[in-house]
Amino acid sequence: MWWRSASFILDRNDNPPQPESRHLTPPSSHMADTNPNPNPNPSPINNISAYYQTRAAHHGVVTSDWLAQAQAAVGRDQPSDSDTSLKSSASEKPFSVIEEFNNWRKQPDLAEAVAAIRALASVIRSSEANTIAELQSELKSASDSLKSWDRTSISLTAGCDLFMRYITRTSAFEYEDFNSAKSRFLERAEKFGEISYKARKIIAMLGQDFIFNGCTILVHGFSRVVLEILKTAAESRKVFRVLCTEGRPDRTGLRFANELAKVDVPVKLLIDSAVAYSMDEVDMVFVGADGVVESGGIINMMGTYQIALVAKTMDKPVYVAAESYKFARLYPLDQKDMVPAARPIDFGVPIPSKVEVETSARDYTPPQYLTLLFTDLGVLTPSVVSDELIQLYL
Repeated sequence: MWWRSASFILDRNDNPPQPESRHLTPPSSHMADTNPNPNPNPSPINNISAYYQTRAAHHGVVTSDWLAQAQAAVGRDQPSDSDTSLKSSASEKPFSVIEEFNNWRKQPDLAEAVAAIRALASVIRSSEANTIAELQSELKSASDSLKSWDRTSISLTAGCDLFMRYITRTSAFEYEDFNSAKSRFLERAEKFGEISYKARKIIAMLGQDFIFNGCTILVHGFSRVVLEILKTAAESRKVFRVLCTEGRPDRTGLRFANELAKVDVPVKLLIDSAVAYSMDEVDMVFVGADGVVESGGIINMMGTYQIALVAKTMDKPVYVAAESYKFARLYPLDQKDMVPAARPIDFGVPIPSKVEVETSARDYTPPQYLTLLFTDLGVLTPSVVSDELIQLYL
């Protein structure tokens, strides 16, 4: 049995608290002008994922107690109306959804999918369409442009698709006045942006209850939502330590360890091949996800699958933290049944031309190796993910 979490319960609140927030104001659009090619992966023959080229630069049962905690967390961090009002490009320059998206992406704590959602809301705000059909056509074109920016990004594609589904679930078509209908579209667009923005804090409040004093947690990769869970647990004065894999080749574990050290969480770095050696010290495994698929499995940084295999063998729970905008309509059957996402790899020594190098950036972990998923929809078992996907996309 499971319940919906506060992310949708709070939407029914007519007068939610609106504290001042400075997190959602994008950098001025003129900064984007200095970059003549906002897409670092414009060429189809370049198979290096834009996401992995730019990432380093941008740094179940749910109880009523958990929902109350999540509501309190959202109340503290919900953005104000003034912050969510996004200005489009200068009046003498035509609006570009890609430029708007890149302006939002300059915020290191803002997820790529949320940046896309904010950019799509700006499309509605700046639109000069005179009919609902024209407005929908503009939105679809903008959504397609964002998804083509990096076709290997699962969260970007899923976020755009969910945005389109969410804003079209409206009675705007019943309005005879187009301006009223457009206002309704914009209202729902901004609400969806707020839901997505506060997802990380809700997940942190739900997930930190699974961390107990004296436990040892293994993490893999740099997941901002996993980091938020651990920070929230530390702020609650829980005593625990963390083992971080190095995360080759981009060494995301080093970055993650540095962030934990800043909040005085005991942390130990492991080389990636030492996971099985250290697993007997571990009480639980926490990982993020690039995408959650229909089977209830996840697509995540390379190495997640083998960690889950070792954890399952040694009877250690594997917890996944992922926002609902990463729920994708995908059903991979094996490791090769995915759109390839390559990343540059530097071994530090010359590699002979006859030696083939595996550059895949992520792998697929089937649901049977996962214990629970912490999401802004609640704490879910992998088996109920397909039900949630149906409700999200219907």
